[in-house]
Amino acid sequence: MELEEQSQQPTSLGQELRRIRELHRLSLRAVESRTGISNAYLSQLETGKVEKPSPNYLYKLAEVYQIPYELLMEKAGYILRPSEEKPRTLAGAALATLEDLTPEEAEELMNYLTYLRSRKKSDLRG
Repeated sequence: MELEEQSQQPTSLGQELRRIRELHRLSLRAVESRTGISNAYLSQLETGKVEKPSPNYLYKLAEVYQIPYELLMEKAGYILRPSEEKPRTLAGAALATLEDLTPEEAEELMNYLTYLRSRKKSDLRG
């Protein structure tokens, strides 16, 4: 139940960026060396002390994390999506670009997704 509640709560830009960085197994210093953005600033961004970084920084992060720049711009509040459009997540975009998943990790992700979808179907029936 706790996991379900957590997944339904909206996450901040900083939380999403931290999760994506960790998915890519990068340290703040590694991101700093690839983007030129100081690790102190990156830390403030991930903890929510900086809520609206410049589009230039978002572009650099999108490149390193291999996620759509538009999604970062949307999460930061620069772009508004039409209400009828289905939301896309940064985490989903990041997962789609991971190349270093082991076969075991890929299998576990697939099993978990299958589980989540089966729960959703049973919730609709019940």
